[in-house]
Amino acid sequence: MSGGLIAILITFIVVLGLSTSTVAYFVLQRHRADGVAMAQYRLLAEEAVARQESMHRTLRELADRLCAVEFMLRSVDEG
Repeated sequence: MSGGLIAILITFIVVLGLSTSTVAYFVLQRHRADGVAMAQYRLLAEEAVARQESMHRTLRELADRLCAVEFMLRSVDEG
């Protein structure tokens, strides 16, 4: 009886070890996939910031030009 119990315990330990290893493997794979996705999101965010800064510069230039046109119109109106 004792030999059968030891065999069952050894089998249980082996199955538990295999199950734990399998779960750890898939958790690692999911973590790697999340890391790749986060890197892609980071690149996308950096690109969005660069485009936003470019748009800000363009709007600033347009505002400056509009001020110049308004100044010209006022000077023509006064003259």
